[in-house]
Amino acid sequence: MPKKLAVAILNWNGKSWLEKFLPSVVSFSQDADIYIIDNLSSDDSVEFIQTHFPTVKIIVNDRNYGFAGGYNEGLKEIKNEFYCLLNSDVEVTENWTEPILALFEKDTSIAAIQPKILSFNNKNYFEFAGAAGGMIDNLGYPYCRGRIFDNLEEDKGQYDDETEIFWASGCSFFIRSKDFWEQKGFDERFFAHQEEIDLCWRLINSGNKIFYTGKSKVYHVGGGTLNKQSAQKTYLNIRNNLSMMLKNLPFPKLIALIFFRLCIDGVAGIYFGFKHGFPHLWAVVRAHFGFYGQLPGTWKLRQNYQKDNFYQSKWLIFKHFLGGR
Repeated sequence: MPKKLAVAILNWNGKSWLEKFLPSVVSFSQDADIYIIDNLSSDDSVEFIQTHFPTVKIIVNDRNYGFAGGYNEGLKEIKNEFYCLLNSDVEVTENWTEPILALFEKDTSIAAIQPKILSFNNKNYFEFAGAAGGMIDNLGYPYCRGRIFDNLEEDKGQYDDETEIFWASGCSFFIRSKDFWEQKGFDERFFAHQEEIDLCWRLINSGNKIFYTGKSKVYHVGGGTLNKQSAQKTYLNIRNNLSMMLKNLPFPKLIALIFFRLCIDGVAGIYFGFKHGFPHLWAVVRAHFGFYGQLPGTWKLRQNYQKDNFYQSKWLIFKHFLGGR
């Protein structure tokens, strides 16, 4: 019989990360079945796990499906009540799963939960990918408690609470398996980046809650699979963010907001070009055309209901970059 929780780590040529961080997962996850979902790695990741971690179960996909598709494929074979989708570059801590499972048991309307995510390289500070729970502003820009764009807060216990959030980070993403499959999993067209925000948005539109608990913490390296300054990451983030808004925003706000965002992205592309080089400017252009190319399919994925009060803050980008807040 499977345990209630399955910890599933997606891997692609990540032997070095598994060597470093899988021991903490095995040591501190006695209440879980541990799986490696391998996206057909060309290194010896699978052989390494078989030799050194015989209790870890291995699922090998028939090709590299990316983050979204890789999990969708691998999780089909995992029958536990709860999933934890864990990045391979995450160090977990003792009793990290217990507060999360307790929160699931306490409130059955909670579909997904994330722990406190701190930086592995600077452990007193929050980490970029999730920090203390994800939020979104009225223009569709994601941010976190503890992280606004590239600015990170020091952890001084200010987010040791348990509270409802808008999105849970994909680097340590706990979800009820039934809710994952009722939403048909991640949107595989995203490949990677913001697929967890899209899934959380769909869950909220379906009447579920997303939560954060500061009683559990993990340490994340970040950029283990795609460097933060990668032009490909710029492309995926902008394309996927636009598609996510088209799928999940209420129609009266949809047209004007997406048009406004396209204008802002044009300015951002020029900024990225000066700051990071031409590949980032070109990534913004490609992202727009990628969004247009996916538009008919994206429109078909709109649900019957979209919540109107989806955001927690207004005009975040202007307040931060122009107002210095």
